[in-house]
Amino acid sequence: MKVRLCLSGLISELKLAVPWGHIAAKAWGTLKGSPVLCLHGWLDNANSFDTLIPLLPQDLHYVAMDFGGHGLSSHYSPGVPYYFQNFVNEIRRVVAALKWNRFSIMGHSFGGAVAGMFSCTFPEMVDKLILLDVSPFALDFHVRSWAFMHAEVENLLTYKRRAIEHMLQVEASQKPLHVVSPEEMLQRFLENHSHVSEKCGELLLQRGTTKVPTGLVLNRDRRMTLPELSFDFVSEEWFVHFIRKLQAHVLLVKAIHGYFNVRRENDANKEPFLYMTRILKSTLKERFQFVEVPGTHYVHMNEPQLVAGIISSFLQSKPRLPNQL
Repeated sequence: MKVRLCLSGLISELKLAVPWGHIAAKAWGTLKGSPVLCLHGWLDNANSFDTLIPLLPQDLHYVAMDFGGHGLSSHYSPGVPYYFQNFVNEIRRVVAALKWNRFSIMGHSFGGAVAGMFSCTFPEMVDKLILLDVSPFALDFHVRSWAFMHAEVENLLTYKRRAIEHMLQVEASQKPLHVVSPEEMLQRFLENHSHVSEKCGELLLQRGTTKVPTGLVLNRDRRMTLPELSFDFVSEEWFVHFIRKLQAHVLLVKAIHGYFNVRRENDANKEPFLYMTRILKSTLKERFQFVEVPGTHYVHMNEPQLVAGIISSFLQSKPRLPNQL
């Protein structure tokens, strides 16, 4: 683990060794504080938390990692796909390297879904789970009709096929890296990320690009495109079963103008999200807290002051033991 202390505040850069290279991360706070792992969204990076963490309690220890193929982390080896379970595995490797046995997780968007799966797979390790504009799982919500269920299965098979074919196409293309000017890079980024402010777009591109003599190139692995190609969708039955495994206290912060559906084309349908919150409340009871805030999908970056107080109170609260509930 390589650590570089920066002069601009209490921030460290880390490189954690993994079999395919390294996972990059950055840290805030004090090493003696309770640990909080921060997970960014799809195609974002650890800078996703730069505006929020300075507003949170500084007696805690925050580590924001770049998922493999994102930010400053190594790309997966040739031929290895970016499957959902791989990202769950990355968390386990990172906390093992950091020697964390019990910690909290804060995840935005795709990072929140990965955090949800990890928290159910290793429930004894996660003390608190903070979900920023995301469900803990990508829910395949359907009515009880065979025709609809058949269509959902075909959707999942289509996503899996597209993911494999896309990876093969990118590996076979051998196209050179696309170099553009900083101005064009930012313009394209903002066109594809309508919920991100210009200031926050610049922040994400700081860690998400590399300077070359003629401009900038994106750091992310070109084998990754839409997040739905790497999500593991779960049924209602699986969702209920997984939630019952959770031992963590859960805070879900929902942006009023954020996203409700991974597939985006059906984003107006809020029924799956409402179903999910009902299950979380009925299953976790006092261990579940739901808060809506004004803003878009990137409210934690664009307007961190709207969520900082909520998250701070949750992190500083002392959870009651199960027999006290």
